Amino acid sequence: MKNPTKAQVRRRSFELWQQAGFPEGRDNEFEQRASQELRAEEKQRSDPA
Repeated sequence: MKNPTKAQVRRRSFELWQQAGFPEGRDNEFEQRASQELRAEEKQRSDPA
C-alpha cells in the first residue's frame, strides 16, 4: 500500500481545517485525520472488490 504524499496530506488537512471553521492550534489533529483518510481511500482502491 502506498503512503499519501506530503502535498496530498497538506491539501486534505487544509480542507478539513476549512470545514471545521478555521480553528487555531489543531494542526496535528487535521494532519493525522487527513493522513488516515487518504490511507483508507488508497486501501479501498487497492483491495479487490
